[in-house]
Amino acid sequence: MASDSGSAAYSLTPWEVSFLDPLRVHRNALIILNQPFSFPLLDRVWHASRWHACADGGANRLHDLLVSHDGKDKRHLFTPDLIKGDLDSIRDDVRAYYSSRGVRIVRDDDQYATDLMKCVAALVEDEKAERHVEQNTIVILGGFGGRLDQTVHTLSFLHKLRRSRKRTFVITDDNVAWLLDAGEHRIQIDHTLFGPTCGLLPVGIDSTILTTTGLRWNLTEHLSCFDGMVSTSNHLVPEEPVVSVKTTKPIWWTMELRPLAPR
Repeated sequence: MASDSGSAAYSLTPWEVSFLDPLRVHRNALIILNQPFSFPLLDRVWHASRWHACADGGANRLHDLLVSHDGKDKRHLFTPDLIKGDLDSIRDDVRAYYSSRGVRIVRDDDQYATDLMKCVAALVEDEKAERHVEQNTIVILGGFGGRLDQTVHTLSFLHKLRRSRKRTFVITDDNVAWLLDAGEHRIQIDHTLFGPTCGLLPVGIDSTILTTTGLRWNLTEHLSCFDGMVSTSNHLVPEEPVVSVKTTKPIWWTMELRPLAPR
């Protein structure tokens, strides 16, 4: 991801949401939060990831979705590598089940870090132990919706995380979103998965200057801020396979996710 330096305005970052295609080779790390999600979405992001963690109560969500899906117990097919947090949300029966499966369950009582932050820290440690030079792409399942303070935390944490992680996505059954740092971006659009709505949200900044192509309502050197224009409810154009965004400050890009059919 582009940096905050003056040269960032001239950088070009390509983007593609490939983690919804389990048939492709990936270096993705999935973190499941304590929010509801569908089986078709879980099935895609899980099998497109090589590392899987539940942030505390996210283990309850995973367990309960799979214990009787279509009349079958599928829990053994989706065993996480890690459950981490202060463990004040995970139920005793869920903890006992995953412990019996050999899942690493780590209690971290640090009150200055959320369960999401603790899982990201665990991923960083695992990457260091692996000694692989390439970072995993982080895919956060949940994070938008539910309590407003938790949603704002996700926005804030990823705003800061951009300095150390190149690619971090947040996905729910309704949308996918990520932060575009200052600079120029080319976003590959799969219109079978995304649309029609999209948005550019100036969260965590005073303002930015935006120029776009590939949208129904494009912007040219346009000021965007909470006290002024915010590009919500824009539309992707089916004939346009690429959206380009040029921004002078970090900005959130979001796309509507179409309903996913079971694989």
